[in-house]
Amino acid sequence: MSAYGIALPDRRLGWRLALALLAGVLASASSVALLATSAWLITTAAAQPPVLILMVAIVAVRAFGVGRGVFRYVERLAGHDAAYGVLGETRARVTERLEELAPAGLSLRRGDLLTRLLMDVDAVLDLWLRVVLPVLVATVTATATVGLLVVLLPTAGVVVALAVLVACMVVPWLTATTARRAERTIAGARGEVAARATEDLLTAADVVAFNSVDDVLKEFAAADAELAAAERRSAWSAGLGNALLVVCVGVATLAGLVLGSGADLAGPAFAVLVLTPLALADVLGGVPLAAQLAIRVRGSLDRLQDVLRAPAPVTEPAEPDELPGGWGLRVRGLRAGYDGADVLRDVEITIPEGSRVIVTGPSGSGKSTLAAVLLRFLEPSGGEVLLDGVATTRLGGDQVRSVVGLLTQESHVFDTSIRENLLLARPDASDLRLCNALYRARLGEFVEGLPKGLDTMVGEHGARLSGGERQRLAFARLLLADHDVLVLDEPTEHLDEETARILLKDLFAAAGRRTVVLLTHRPELAPHPTQPVLRLT
Repeated sequence: MSAYGIALPDRRLGWRLALALLAGVLASASSVALLATSAWLITTAAAQPPVLILMVAIVAVRAFGVGRGVFRYVERLAGHDAAYGVLGETRARVTERLEELAPAGLSLRRGDLLTRLLMDVDAVLDLWLRVVLPVLVATVTATATVGLLVVLLPTAGVVVALAVLVACMVVPWLTATTARRAERTIAGARGEVAARATEDLLTAADVVAFNSVDDVLKEFAAADAELAAAERRSAWSAGLGNALLVVCVGVATLAGLVLGSGADLAGPAFAVLVLTPLALADVLGGVPLAAQLAIRVRGSLDRLQDVLRAPAPVTEPAEPDELPGGWGLRVRGLRAGYDGADVLRDVEITIPEGSRVIVTGPSGSGKSTLAAVLLRFLEPSGGEVLLDGVATTRLGGDQVRSVVGLLTQESHVFDTSIRENLLLARPDASDLRLCNALYRARLGEFVEGLPKGLDTMVGEHGARLSGGERQRLAFARLLLADHDVLVLDEPTEHLDEETARILLKDLFAAAGRRTVVLLTHRPELAPHPTQPVLRLT
């Protein structure tokens, strides 16, 4: 599929776009006809003929004047309705693909990812409203206008036709050529600025603490300057296109004046011949911009194609097996990694139901990779993971994750209330159940002592909570989800030794009958496991 194939409408929306095209042609034709009829009416009225001779033209002027507004309204209504429909379908398709890729298949930074999801998807609107429809409307209307002028005076009509060809082909080509590099740069530069802005906001406290504000601002200013330079080049190209378009319309008008003055034409016909080309300025005005935007739209759609064509980290089975009744896990000869490089090699481990297993190893040894495989976020390149004797590759990802839950070192805490953060795991949970989960995570008394209790706002990324409190809140949410296997991936990474030891003890105790798999490089802080420690190297 080409990049433009992303934004193709279905049949229902296609009819709306066709209606928008028809209305646009009628609106532009009304503008041309209004000027031509007005020219005829004014010059004819100067000879003071009987009023009845002018009545048809008077009514036509009114009709074209009203019709231009009505048809333009219909064009905007139908065009935007269809374009936003295509936009919604495209955004849904991209979002669904991001869900399939997350988290192991996404290597993009947050800001760049947000730019692709929002601004790049919005390019679908420009494709239809500012590229396709204006070009088609201009082509049809300009052709009809040239036909009218050829009837009045063939030689003048030919010159106007050449001017229109230059305006519709040469001018857009020049505009696109001068803007191509800038337009291709703009989409990527916007993503870079958005990514840097997001990262700078999220790390603002650390940047200030380490006195690195000036360095960060310089890097951001450099990225912003690159975007501004590309946008200036783009604006210059747009100005060039508009100037050349005015020249083409001027040549067409001058041709009508010069050639018509030497021809045997009546006064009204001569006025129509001279003034009608002026209406083409409005009709053809969007063509150079459309050529320029086509490059920008293509760049944005190519970036979306990168997301849609990215290989999925997991292949879902066409017909998943039924979920087994038990939740014992066994890892046999497991090999897994990213980008074809295996981090895990021939890993063997048995995790009985209700056991406590510790997997340890230095950073980069594959602990998080193992967690991703256990939760079916990542496909193993060799070996297998068995859930109660059934290979997880024969189960759907959602099936596996209904049994296996994950708590990471940076489990996301949303900028909302404690209640809403917990309800994410179980939307129908009562306050009693929420409080029970908090108490099991040893956070109940803390929340109970807050003035607003469960309705207390936690701030962005849980900024109003301590590191241990954030992890306990995330663990309470995990308990609410009622998984049978809990994978804890470095849950004490940013905590001091005493706090980490207490937290792990509480987590193991709150897990109850559940299986716990602790991935850590500090195994000495954990309670005694029920299985031998697996060491990754």
